[in-house]
Amino acid sequence: MKSFLKSLMMALSAFVLAVSLIQYPDQSLEASIRGLNLWLEIVFPSLLPFFITAELLIAFGVVKFLGILFEPLMRPLFNVPGAGSFVWAMGMASGYPSGAKLTARLRQENHLTRIEAERLASFTNASNPLFIIGAVSVGFFHDPELGMLLAVSHYLGNFLVGICMRFYGRKTNLRKSQPAETFSITKAFKALHDTRLEDQRPLGKILGDAVLSSLQTLLMIGGFIIIFSVINKLMFLIGITPLISKGINLLLSMIHIPESLSVPFLAGLFEITLGAQMMAQTENVELLKQVILVSFILAFNGFSVQAQVASILAETDIRFLPYFFARIIHGIFAGFLTVLLFEPLYVNRVKTNLHELPVNGLPDAGSFWFNVLKFCSHYGPMITIITITVGVFILMSRTARHPKA
Repeated sequence: MKSFLKSLMMALSAFVLAVSLIQYPDQSLEASIRGLNLWLEIVFPSLLPFFITAELLIAFGVVKFLGILFEPLMRPLFNVPGAGSFVWAMGMASGYPSGAKLTARLRQENHLTRIEAERLASFTNASNPLFIIGAVSVGFFHDPELGMLLAVSHYLGNFLVGICMRFYGRKTNLRKSQPAETFSITKAFKALHDTRLEDQRPLGKILGDAVLSSLQTLLMIGGFIIIFSVINKLMFLIGITPLISKGINLLLSMIHIPESLSVPFLAGLFEITLGAQMMAQTENVELLKQVILVSFILAFNGFSVQAQVASILAETDIRFLPYFFARIIHGIFAGFLTVLLFEPLYVNRVKTNLHELPVNGLPDAGSFWFNVLKFCSHYGPMITIITITVGVFILMSRTARHPKA
């Protein structure tokens, strides 16, 4: 009966989506283009170099090297192998869903047990600095000083999630608990060399595989961004969003959050960018309350990113539920840290820089993150198109050399 109801709900949801697309074609197209532009200008060019670099680092044995080097740190802190340090660093630098992609890759190569992979995925899927500081702080709130508060709350909250999740699955872990290994550079270099020798692929093949693997993941990410952008818009048009926001408003009122932020918060639960933008555009609301909810939705990742992660993890035996549970914990940590750090990391910094609260001016044209965001907006589409073209040529070349029988 439960399976039948699930099938019925899935079919009904798909039917409602199809009818809504027919009923609101113009708005659906507009939302689709918005999602496409976000992927084309920001997501693809910002994630591509990290994805390709990560594939190369894995192939050349650098991950094995870091795994042995950082084992004495990662095992006591997070109860994961040292290779998790690579995933953690790349996840923070490049943003979601790279943490999930790299965790799945390490699991496929048996660097992690399933429990260790689930622990690692729970705290390595973070937002990147470009999005937090460039897009949200500078682009939406027009306030570069806000970036420090959001970034520290986000990454410190992620660290605390990792500490909490180290206790997850201790009774069912397939790998016996081992004491942290001693620091050994010699052993780390030997592991790097052995890994490189084991990979028999020529350099050209390694580079081609890195590009194709990255393209495949980024195309999947683009599809999720576009479809969730459309779903978010359609939910608002057919009246689902206002209905759900009434229930959310009851929860927000318990922590004295105004009703006007319930719709932006709900939008952020589905798609982070839209929610953060709507939050910043809400007028006559205390800035701290806006930032608390933005911190939560950044940590929660949004259902759009969660769907991307679920799709990546589905290629392995890593379960999605621990990751989802960790997102809720991260959201609570990030919101709480925002309250604690608002005065020292924002109010005091603004006073020091002779700004007024709240800041409603234009972004600082000399800001580093503003310039990075501007570069991506101008050259992102060109980078995306060129890379896809290169990927197509690699596929055509390989198909020509090895035609199917």
